[in-house]
Amino acid sequence: MRQTHYFKKYTIRIVKAMLLWTLITCILYLLVGLVVFQSFTERLPFPLLREFNEQIDQSIYLHMVSRTSSVFKAAPDESEVISTRPIQSLFTMNGGGTRTLFGNELPGFSSFNQQIIVAQSDTNYSNLPVELTPPMEIFESKKVDNEEKPRESETEITGDPNVFIYNTHTRESFLPHLDGITDPSHAFDVDVNVTLISQYLKDKFEKNGILTLVDETDFTDVLTENGWDYWRSYDASQPAVKEVINQYEAIQYVFDVHRDSRRREDTTITIDGEDHARIFFVIGSDFQGNETNIAIAKELHNRLEAFAPGISRGVVQMGGQGRNGVYNQDLLDNSLLIEFGGVDNTLEEMYRLADVFVEVFSEYFWHAEPVNQ
Repeated sequence: MRQTHYFKKYTIRIVKAMLLWTLITCILYLLVGLVVFQSFTERLPFPLLREFNEQIDQSIYLHMVSRTSSVFKAAPDESEVISTRPIQSLFTMNGGGTRTLFGNELPGFSSFNQQIIVAQSDTNYSNLPVELTPPMEIFESKKVDNEEKPRESETEITGDPNVFIYNTHTRESFLPHLDGITDPSHAFDVDVNVTLISQYLKDKFEKNGILTLVDETDFTDVLTENGWDYWRSYDASQPAVKEVINQYEAIQYVFDVHRDSRRREDTTITIDGEDHARIFFVIGSDFQGNETNIAIAKELHNRLEAFAPGISRGVVQMGGQGRNGVYNQDLLDNSLLIEFGGVDNTLEEMYRLADVFVEVFSEYFWHAEPVNQ
């Protein structure tokens, strides 16, 4: 009789736990559905959603599942931390809580499976940087004159470079400079693209005494030559980065300059009556030891905020399913992926941003006092 009573009691507990889990899951899926499938302008306020998410401790999930199996029985102190690992593995969940739990399962929600490190009030999980795959014809395009020599730097500096700049997505371009093109997914060009920003940065850095090397490889051509899809762009650029780091011991900073696919309302700010493109720092989350990368990105964001409030959109850690998540940043601690503006920004607006970034970075490079974080 005692065994029968115990069995019934245990069965009831299992059923209650399953019903509770089902109820919570349904509620969360409904909430996620509202966020993902509502029209963009009618979405729920994301700061509120993030605050709600942060209030949900993983111990809740652990407790629920532990009621059904002794394997996941919660234990105090250190043993409890160890016992959460099976939960994380089963539900593809990490420190991101509900974002990671649902981010890999629902279409359109993968962008929520990221971590905003620091950001402006208008930056949220709905408007993080986006990479779009170019149309097939862009892979077939060639420069008008492949024999054209690169533009010489305006400043003569001798010695090994301290900064290395390259463009993994070499042909990311800007709609205002592309006649007849209005679709952001077609904002790619073989001549007018982010390489112009890299060269501009080089010229300005060297005027401030910072010797800079810009890689002029068109990595779209590398993809074509190897028969690789666009998502392998970082595989295409990685050998160039390795070669430069190995060749020049003086390299201290590596910047991979991109152009965000977000629209003008997210990537533009007016400062002193002039429109400037905005900057966003992206750090990969899929490699060990990215703390230094994050630290320098935060420092530069803070300095930019002090110099020109709002010009930096923030720092985000990105990775997981459907993303590279390393961005060659494992090759050097001071490596950053930097999003300069967006598809709707003009080169003039990009150059204004570059001027601000160069001034702020130059002060940082020459060991100015750090901004309080």
